[in-house]
Amino acid sequence: MRHRALQSARSVLFSRMRSGIVSATVVFERPVNYRRKFHMSLKRIAVLAMAFLVACIAAAQTKTTKADATKSATADEKAPRLTLVEPVKEYGEVPKGDKLEWSFVVKNTGNADLQILAAKPGCGCTVADFDKVIKPGETGKVTAHVDTTNFNGPIAKTVTLETNDPASPTSTLTIHAIVKPYVDAYPAGFVRFNQLQGDVTTQSVTLYSEEDEPFAITDVQVPGDWVKVTYKKLDEAERNTSIGKKGQDQYRVDITVGGPNAKIGPMADKIRIITSSKHSPEYPISVTGVIRPTYRVEPTMLNFGEVAPSDAAATRSVLLHSNDLKTPEQFVVTKVESTVPAITTAFKPLAQKGDYEVTLQVAKDAKPGDIDGTVKIYTSDKINPVVTLPVKGTVKKMVASGTSSK
Repeated sequence: MRHRALQSARSVLFSRMRSGIVSATVVFERPVNYRRKFHMSLKRIAVLAMAFLVACIAAAQTKTTKADATKSATADEKAPRLTLVEPVKEYGEVPKGDKLEWSFVVKNTGNADLQILAAKPGCGCTVADFDKVIKPGETGKVTAHVDTTNFNGPIAKTVTLETNDPASPTSTLTIHAIVKPYVDAYPAGFVRFNQLQGDVTTQSVTLYSEEDEPFAITDVQVPGDWVKVTYKKLDEAERNTSIGKKGQDQYRVDITVGGPNAKIGPMADKIRIITSSKHSPEYPISVTGVIRPTYRVEPTMLNFGEVAPSDAAATRSVLLHSNDLKTPEQFVVTKVESTVPAITTAFKPLAQKGDYEVTLQVAKDAKPGDIDGTVKIYTSDKINPVVTLPVKGTVKKMVASGTSSK
C-alpha cells in the first residue's frame, strides 16, 4: 500500500514537470492508526472514572464523620421536650349555657426544665392557670374554660402553648363540643332597642324546649325597673310548628324597655328566665341598645373669658336640637332666664324643625368684675323641661380711650 502511494506521487511529479512546473513539493503523511487511538481513549476514561469514584468515597466518609460528630454533640446537650398527654378533649353534646372546664396534662420528656412561657386562648376560651415550670420526667396542667352561652352546634376552642422546647416551641390544645340548646328563643335570644328617653317599646320572643319532659317558665328576673317582662303559654293553635319538640309547650315573652326611669346611654344587660328544664334551668335574654336624650344642647356650659361689652367674644350662642325623628316640631323653647345681671338673653327658632338658638350677651352697661351664675332654658320637653347652663367669665374695665383694662 505504501509502495502504491509512492508510485502515485512520482507520477504526479513527473506529469507536472512535463507541463513546465519547475518545482513541486510533495508531503507524505503517515497513515492514522485509529485502533490505537481508541484504546488510549478507553484507558483515559477508566482512569478518570476511578479518580472520581475515589473522590466521592472520600467526601462521603467526611460527611459521615461530621454528622456523627454533630449527633454526638447534640446528645450531650440538655433540652426540654413537651409531650401532650391529651391534646384534644372531646365533650360531646353539652347543654347551651354550660361552663366547661378541663385541665390538660402535659409532660416533660426531655432532660432539662420545661418552661411554659405563655398559654394563649383562642376566641371564646379562657385560661385559668397553668404550671410555668415542669421538671424532667414530671407532668403539669393547663386549665381552660369555655362558656357555651353564646354558642350553638359544634365548637372547637383552642389554647396555644409557647414553651422553651427547641424542637416544638408552640403546641395547641383543643376543646371540642356540640352545644345543644335544650331551651332556646325564637327569633333570637336577644332584643335590641334604640329609643328616646321616656319612650316605651315592646319586643317579643318565643321560648321553646327540645326536651321530652314538660316545659314551663317558673320565674323571671329583670335587671331594673326600666325593663318589664310578661309571659304567656301559647295555645296549640298559636304555637310555631317549625321550632321546638313536637307537642312541647311554648311561651311568648314580651319585653318592654323605657319609661322615665330609663337612663340615657347604652344598654347592655340580661333578663334571666327561670324554667323547669333540667338541662337549662336558666335561660338568659340579652337586652342591648341605647337610650337617647330627647334633645341635645351644645355647648353645655359657657365661659366668656376676659371680655369687654364691646368685644366680639361678648356674644355667645347655645344650640338646641330635638332628637325626635318623627315629630321634631313638638320641641319648643319657651323661655330663657339668666341669674347674672351682666348677661342678657334671647332665643329664636332655626330653619330646621326642632332647632333653636339661644344668644347670651354681656350687657353694654355691665360692671367690671367676675361673671358666675347660670342660664336656664325652658322647653316643652316632658322628660327634661328645663336645662341649666353654668356661665363664667370676667368683665374688663373700660378706659376713656376706648381700650379696656382690668
